[in-house]
Amino acid sequence: MRFGHVAGDRMLDLVNTVDWRLDGRARRENLNTFSDVVDWCVESDLISADEAAALLDLAGRDDARAERERQQVVEARERVYAALFEDDPEAAADLADMYRAAIAASDLVRSGDCWQWRDRETDLRLPRHRIVRGLVALTERADLDRLHQCEDARCGWVYLDTSPRRNRRWCNTKDCGDRNRARAYYARQKAKSRRP
Repeated sequence: MRFGHVAGDRMLDLVNTVDWRLDGRARRENLNTFSDVVDWCVESDLISADEAAALLDLAGRDDARAERERQQVVEARERVYAALFEDDPEAAADLADMYRAAIAASDLVRSGDCWQWRDRETDLRLPRHRIVRGLVALTERADLDRLHQCEDARCGWVYLDTSPRRNRRWCNTKDCGDRNRARAYYARQKAKSRRP
């Protein structure tokens, strides 16, 4: 897989499509093209392989519109981050506006034992509409008290802490966890070596 899936919710995994979110100089965007957005959606089971092929074909015919859609997906991602982690009411209002547009382009239909939104068209807006509906569903989760941000000072990745004691500190213990534990160990060793 190209993208990280460690957050416990695929929409939080979308928030994590920025590396080093909290480090202005090292910050790196991972959704650089419309194709990246489509790849993320396929990995996250938001769109099918057939839909992906159709979307990439449409994007090849209208690069400018595909780029605008990519930018709007990134904007939706940043709006939900600001709403959830910065308690920004304007970001929440923007996300609500995006949601209204996504709902207006779809129908509520029965699928088996449940109801779901079905997009009326497979067009370049499809990934954005499914993402925005997912982001609003994320904000409605009952367990957002478990929402946490990696304690690495530069990382910024987010996740639901489902550990039994709610003591998860890192997005990934093998990455940020190991790096920060090593940094703390070397700092302690350096402090000991300075003692008389």
